Amino acid sequence: MSGMKDRQDNAKLRERRRHAAKVLRILAREYPDAVCSLNYATPLQLLIATILSAQCTDERVNMVTPALFERFPDAKAFAAAEQKEVEKLIQSTGFYRNKARNIIACCKAIVKQHGGEVPGTLEGLVRLPGVGRKTANVVLGNAFGVPGIVVDTHVLRLSRRLGLTREKAPDKVERDLMQILPPEEWVAFGHRMIYHGRKVCQARKPRCDVCPLAEVCPRIGVKA
Repeated sequence: MSGMKDRQDNAKLRERRRHAAKVLRILAREYPDAVCSLNYATPLQLLIATILSAQCTDERVNMVTPALFERFPDAKAFAAAEQKEVEKLIQSTGFYRNKARNIIACCKAIVKQHGGEVPGTLEGLVRLPGVGRKTANVVLGNAFGVPGIVVDTHVLRLSRRLGLTREKAPDKVERDLMQILPPEEWVAFGHRMIYHGRKVCQARKPRCDVCPLAEVCPRIGVKA
């Protein structure tokens, strides 16, 4: 019985990978130049910008960060910052008190534990205050070239709609996607899914009539 179950599980996994490959091809065709939409020049700047992007648009973050990074050019400067000053500079991103607290605590840890340099491993990043797997994977994939799947709200929503996963928790969705997508596609996949989620497969009213993925989409959870 166990051998039969293994064969059935393997067959299901192969089918999921074939479906994922079709999704990848269409996304690559539609969004060949998709990249991270946060502006940054260093791993630290990307880390800070990603923290700020929680419950905020990337456009708004990009409006705030030039002045922030000019005032605090490195981890040491952030670590020594007054919270009120950071709050004032990032206020328009929302939840600014908690974000300012996390940014300062994170940079203190970077200075104390990593000599002022952002760690380039998942383990090192997620140990920093205010940094979860999503933020860590953004930094790893874009600043260090380390493959990782970013499960933000768009990727979570679209992955379920497209039938790539039935899970709801981000960490479980990430695990499912890692099983069916080749590592060399992980970073680009995230960017392209985000682009598609913003432009077409929107949360409240997906534009299924103009969606290039319509032919392969089972529309799980979508009444369309």
